[in-house]
Amino acid sequence: MTANVRLIIDPPGEGAWNMAVDEALLESTAAGGGAALRLYQWRPATLSLGYFQCYAERESHPPSLARPIVRRPSGGGAILHHHELTYSFTALVEDRVSARVQALYRSFHGALVKTLTRFGAKAELWSACRSPPPSQPFLCFQRRGEGDVILGGHKVCGSAQRRRRQAVLQHGSILLRRSEFAPELPGIAEIIQRDVATEEFASCWRTELQEMLEARFVEGELTDAERGQASDVLMRRHATRRWLRKC
Repeated sequence: MTANVRLIIDPPGEGAWNMAVDEALLESTAAGGGAALRLYQWRPATLSLGYFQCYAERESHPPSLARPIVRRPSGGGAILHHHELTYSFTALVEDRVSARVQALYRSFHGALVKTLTRFGAKAELWSACRSPPPSQPFLCFQRRGEGDVILGGHKVCGSAQRRRRQAVLQHGSILLRRSEFAPELPGIAEIIQRDVATEEFASCWRTELQEMLEARFVEGELTDAERGQASDVLMRRHATRRWLRKC
């Protein structure tokens, strides 16, 4: 039996709001709201810190110093959100669409590898059996973790998870094009040397993802309750100096 997943395609938004909405969807799913896939972008270009990163670390990356900054509820390195596609997926841990929670990484990243094949590019999933670097770089896309999507020797997608009660949030970023605020990171367009239209790429990825998850995406939007929850989380956490500079 095919499972239904609510598909939310949001317009570009501010970083703190984007993070608050992801957390609101996690709460909604935990309360019985069902699985949801959200696709979104960021405006203006924003730097997000991983949950455990210290705020002072941002000084180590001069190109992004003038950009707004937020902190994600999940771990990992800093991400410069500009010419990219961000996703979040929430499901109950025991839902069939979530299968084993760890398998979610390979579902989303495996679908991306298949999508890149459609664009004439050969990508692979990083294996942790390769030797990791002695220290972790500041930027997430310069790090390597199990299951990351690697294209032409460069990481183009990574994801992280956060659990709350019986639900899981997985969100990640797909680097479509290079940003002037993180010039050291080539995107898919630079690596395969062809233009990558965001809407076309997202549509192809959704098709592959539905098959991988054995799910049917049903377009929807945030409920009034979820918007209210997001506004509350924004004011209590993501818009506060205490959260941003907690370490």
